[in-house]
Amino acid sequence: MSFSLDVKNELAHVMPEKKCCMLAEIAGFIRMCGTISPVGGGKMKLMLITENPATLRHYKKLIKEYYDVDANIEVGEAAGPKRGKIYVLTMDDRADQLAEPILRETGMLLVRGGMNYFSDGIYDTLTKSKCCRKAYLRGLFLGSGTISDPQKSYQLEFICSSRVLAADIRKLINTFVDLKPKIASRGKNYIVYVQESAQVGDMLNIMGAHNQFFELEGVRMMKDARNRANRISNCDNANMDKTLNAAQKQIEAIKRLTDEIGMKGLPEKLREVAQNRLDHPDATLQELADMMDPPMKKSGLNHRLQKLLELASKY
Repeated sequence: MSFSLDVKNELAHVMPEKKCCMLAEIAGFIRMCGTISPVGGGKMKLMLITENPATLRHYKKLIKEYYDVDANIEVGEAAGPKRGKIYVLTMDDRADQLAEPILRETGMLLVRGGMNYFSDGIYDTLTKSKCCRKAYLRGLFLGSGTISDPQKSYQLEFICSSRVLAADIRKLINTFVDLKPKIASRGKNYIVYVQESAQVGDMLNIMGAHNQFFELEGVRMMKDARNRANRISNCDNANMDKTLNAAQKQIEAIKRLTDEIGMKGLPEKLREVAQNRLDHPDATLQELADMMDPPMKKSGLNHRLQKLLELASKY
């Protein structure tokens, strides 16, 4: 299974405790997955469509709990290039009479100038409290959310059918601290998304996917550990290259001096350093300092090597 599906399956087992949160979550899901069709006599039929059976069962239970209505499950085939099953929640005869009240209560159907109209945005009344905002976001994500595999990247997004809805979702997410959602267009849709592991993790916690939050954190920690190990390895390699390059320059300088004036021509304090460097070309400064009789500090040894380089530069 994909990480996105794992998140949705976990969220599908989160049951709101308060009625206000139940309504907020139902409203968020209807906003993304609700389909309305006339059935005659001025009545409307409300259907909720999803590709995830766990999500379908969750909202069947949630609608029963909140509205005391039994919803029926229908299974069909997805149209278009994306093949697969789709699952549809439809309601019994009594529920058909509730379609309009449900749409009004969830903020889908509003009145302006005495006329009904379908809203594109989020009904603010449903998201006054923090717990309801979390529930609404959970409904939105179960309806049309996706999240990338954290092994590859960090991005959580909501796919919206209108710019108005995208702007309202961004506004809703902005009510939580340290989240900076962005909007992008993709074909006919608008995408509200957050990036970076911290923001994606915060969104998982806000919606209630705590297990998947820890999965993401585990992946992030492993990636950080690998990156840190690579940086240390690269640093060690760079330091080794630097040490070897410096040693090579010192050896070349010492050989030039011995060719010109001989080892005995060097000052006594430099003679032992020069000989040790020739005998131990791969030794570090600290190792060379420890070889001296008596042992020297690394800074003192480095000073003598610099003197050898200065002397060699004159020939």
